[in-house]
Amino acid sequence: MRREGSPWRGVGVVFLKELSDHLTGPRMLVLAWVMVITAFVAVYVSIGQIKDSTPEDQFLFLRLFTQARAPLPPFVWFVSLLVPLIAIGLGFDLVNSEHSRRTLSRILAQPIYRDALLTGKFLGALATIAINLLALWLLVIGLGLLLLGVPPGMQEIGRSFAMLAVTIVYAGVWLALGMLFSIIFRSPATAALLPLGLWLFLTFLWPRLAPGLAEAFTPGINTTEDLLGALGIQQAFARLSPSALFSEVVAVVLDPSVRSTTQPMLAALGLALIERGAIPGATLPFLQSVLIVWPQIVGLIAAAILLFVAGYVAFQRQEVRA
Repeated sequence: MRREGSPWRGVGVVFLKELSDHLTGPRMLVLAWVMVITAFVAVYVSIGQIKDSTPEDQFLFLRLFTQARAPLPPFVWFVSLLVPLIAIGLGFDLVNSEHSRRTLSRILAQPIYRDALLTGKFLGALATIAINLLALWLLVIGLGLLLLGVPPGMQEIGRSFAMLAVTIVYAGVWLALGMLFSIIFRSPATAALLPLGLWLFLTFLWPRLAPGLAEAFTPGINTTEDLLGALGIQQAFARLSPSALFSEVVAVVLDPSVRSTTQPMLAALGLALIERGAIPGATLPFLQSVLIVWPQIVGLIAAAILLFVAGYVAFQRQEVRA
């Protein structure tokens, strides 16, 4: 049977309905408190260290996101930990909840195709996360203005906003994963536990397994080129995790002094990256920093699209029971 009209008709209706449900539901209240607590903890962690910085530091506001204070980690660590959990929490029951309430057949009986239903649900949940992240970003900036008394520069605003945009894309990866399992499994418990287990593996276990696997493809290290090649292979294995891609992007975007994604790895070995013709202590322009991590950003976007397409195909083949 040939479909009539656009398959995307009704996306706006589903999007607004899902967004309204998320914003007025109890999850939104929990998310709001999580964001407020995260903002205050982040500022508390960094503000003491920032005030001790030299007056010549032109990127004080970026330190709000990256500065740590023992024993607490920096703001970006909280974000990398909370965003996947929030995204999975919103995505694991996007579709199977309709099955459990037996409302999916009635929705599809309306002039709304599965394409529009799935896309509207995904965009509604992603917009909810984006609104919370934007509120968190504004809250951190506002607290920084209040406590530091120094307005941020345009480059600081641009870099922090780039981090916000990449964080939304990063959330889209885990949201698409949660929605995929919501389509495959009718049980909400199974649909929640499997992506959480995958997140734990890719975030905490895979970074420890990747170096050992990379050694099998690494020849003997005798020169500087061999060392850089070994680090490149190790990075290639680590980048199979979205968390590693996100961490690399954030490390370069929020620190203008970072000139390569291998620089933190060299620093961990007690080595420094010295480029020919580079001025010691010089910072990179914002666009040049973005170009360094552009492949990682594209990788996150591609991962989100591939997971969404996988869910789309599974949803199209799924039988709907009245």
